Amino acid sequence: MKPVVALLGRPNVGKSTLFNRITRSRQALVDDFPGVTRDRHLADAKWNDVEFTVIDTGGFLSSDDDMFAAQIKEQLTAAADQADVLIFIMDGREGLSPYDRDLADFLRRMSKPVFYLINKIENYKQEEDLSEFYSLGIDHFITISAEHGIGVGDFLDDLVKVLPKYEPVEEDDESRIRIAIVGRPNVGKSSLANRLFGEPRLVVNEKAGTTRDAIELSLEHDGRQFVLVDTAGIRRKGKVTNKLEKFSILKSLKSLDDCDVALILIDADEGITDQDITIAGYAEDRGCGALFLINKWDLLDEERKSVKKYMEELRQKAKFLSYAPAMTVSALTGQRCHKILDEVVKIHTEYCHRINTGVLNRIIEDAVYREEPSLHKGKRLKFFYAAQVATKPPSFVCFVNFPNAVHFSYKRYLINQLRQMIPLEKTPIKLFFREKTGRIKFSGGSREEERIFQKKKRQITKKQKQRIEQSKRKRQRDTDTA
Repeated sequence: MKPVVALLGRPNVGKSTLFNRITRSRQALVDDFPGVTRDRHLADAKWNDVEFTVIDTGGFLSSDDDMFAAQIKEQLTAAADQADVLIFIMDGREGLSPYDRDLADFLRRMSKPVFYLINKIENYKQEEDLSEFYSLGIDHFITISAEHGIGVGDFLDDLVKVLPKYEPVEEDDESRIRIAIVGRPNVGKSSLANRLFGEPRLVVNEKAGTTRDAIELSLEHDGRQFVLVDTAGIRRKGKVTNKLEKFSILKSLKSLDDCDVALILIDADEGITDQDITIAGYAEDRGCGALFLINKWDLLDEERKSVKKYMEELRQKAKFLSYAPAMTVSALTGQRCHKILDEVVKIHTEYCHRINTGVLNRIIEDAVYREEPSLHKGKRLKFFYAAQVATKPPSFVCFVNFPNAVHFSYKRYLINQLRQMIPLEKTPIKLFFREKTGRIKFSGGSREEERIFQKKKRQITKKQKQRIEQSKRKRQRDTDTA
């Protein structure tokens, strides 16, 4: 494993700001008020060609002044145990705090290297007013400004010198299946993430909005690697007024952009709401695979435990995701949770499927033969050929003489034919129509797309030559007959 560095400190000392600075990202949410970070947040960093992992933690409070204080302290302790080097961050503007003393005593009991940073120091005058920090019994402090980057480079130079030696190992990120857990607030997303991860890795509370950031967890199941992303709850736009919640929702939607499969959680006790369908629409718009999970199934009494009724209502309200499987689960008791990753693998297999071009064209030809499209201005629509241009999700292009004239109902008919014949029953399918011209021009894309276009171009050129030769021979026969 890469060396691990943990950022520790009381609330609002700038841990997340320094985390973003070191990782050169904006992964951690940052705001002026304390308590923004609650879970452990991990990201990779590199300095002077030395790679390491940084852990951002929640603010340390020795007393239960906050309803999340005990759980945050557990996460902080776990991060300190996992880390090779500890970074103790203090606030140079606010001065020394009793919580700083408690955390310093805690770190003295850890037999690990510790760097003591005083943050928010932007001028020499501030450096002269730091005498109170020496009462902690620490000889050497490093002054920095995480927000402006002052002193951070010198600190990182010293940090990488004490990190354990690490031999980089190439990792195949393409083989990992990225899963995003999305849903309304308080539907059990973090509980499900902990259940799949196998330990209480995330802070869980009955209060809605406990999770604020998108937290990534890596896990292995039956030899497959997964990246599980727990996201903040997505509420209706009209109810979101807090700036921090807006950023949390944006990160949740960004997780849908990056994932392969979205686990859409629905609270069985509250039923299927309009907001649940809206969130499902976000997943459909982004073209990721989807799996509906009706959570908290254990809370329903026997009269309400009708799987058939729930599934019928779900299919009626979310017709646009008719291909997405659905399961009833309980993150609290673990009911059927062991089946979730197996179902995700099945969805991902179809999500990455690629079909032979010849087979694809035969499917389209047979579909058009069985059900011809309607006329366009008295002219018949001609489907010349089709090609798969991408995966994740499977995407196809049909070349026709009038692409804009293909009715959406006929497009749906062709997609259903592809689902049945390939088969692709659990993944979204993208189908596009392009105009076939005498010359085929590549409009940009991946190398695989360009290869397919060039191959089709050569095939069409060959067919054109054959038709020209046939026309010449026909004219010659007509001449000889005359």
